[in-house]
Amino acid sequence: MKTIPVDDAVGTVLPHDMTKILPGEFKGVGFKKGHIVRAEDVGELKKMGKHFIHVLELSEEQLHEDDAALRIAAAISGPNIRWTPPEEGKSSIVSDISGLLKIDVNSLLEINRIDNIAVSTIKTMTPVQSGQLVAATRVIPLVIDKSAICRVEEVANREGVIQVTPYRSIKIGAVVTGTEIYNGLVKDGFDDFVLPKIEAYGGIFLGKINVPDDADAISSAVNEFLSLGCHLVVTTGGLSVDPDDVTPKGVKKTGATIINYGSPVFPGAMVLYARHNESIILGLPACVYYAKTTIFDLLLPQIFAGQNITKDTFSQMGHGGFCRSCEVCNFPNCSFGG
Repeated sequence: MKTIPVDDAVGTVLPHDMTKILPGEFKGVGFKKGHIVRAEDVGELKKMGKHFIHVLELSEEQLHEDDAALRIAAAISGPNIRWTPPEEGKSSIVSDISGLLKIDVNSLLEINRIDNIAVSTIKTMTPVQSGQLVAATRVIPLVIDKSAICRVEEVANREGVIQVTPYRSIKIGAVVTGTEIYNGLVKDGFDDFVLPKIEAYGGIFLGKINVPDDADAISSAVNEFLSLGCHLVVTTGGLSVDPDDVTPKGVKKTGATIINYGSPVFPGAMVLYARHNESIILGLPACVYYAKTTIFDLLLPQIFAGQNITKDTFSQMGHGGFCRSCEVCNFPNCSFGG
């Protein structure tokens, strides 16, 4: 790298973006890579703290930070992901669709252990929107050995490290349990609290059936929706330790296998997850009627994205499974479910 005093740099081509900072007002590119320094630029460069211009002379085994960032972005980006041209050496990673973000966390860790490589993402299994920024990458120095980038490409392989799985269009039915609701003594809150979340993911809702706290009635209602080809049957209520709460018994009577009953997530500890052939029966606890964000918000995008949910899935939810019940809810832009 050749160093030239800025007063002598007129006519020199800038080798990288130069950052301009105005405290409290602006931080961004003051001069772009490739800009040819003019006499009138000298004063501005000095205001930016640039008293020397560094001219690069790269060997065959070296890469400029912009070229390195582009190669990293291409390597780590999997299905439904695109990347942006570098600015100040950083390339942003963007979701091309609405869906469930999946990060190969082990590969991400291995890449970030490579000296001078930086890849930063939002958390895996986060529901994202089309056009949303999900990650960014750059190298730390202005110039890096090609061998480091080759190592990144080797770790990322053809699958990439970051991908977004699209949501499926699935049929859904609901069984609302509770003798007090069935008899009209208590208002059914399903349409206000549960249905909007289902519709937000594009589910085909076939309707709901209200039943009393009776295992046979619950079983019959669930089976009715299964016979209609529902991929997901949601039940609400009847999951506490109260002997009158018989939803688990009703689900078992359908012939379904209960994969998990209970979870280390608050709110949502009393959730039930069962499978009946290719269909899912999801028993929602009472918290869905009073808490803005619950385990339902963690499971629903996974179900729509076709994830294989197992008993171990629930065990892993304990890390990040405590909702802080913030006065203003910013889910999924928070630690809940992380």
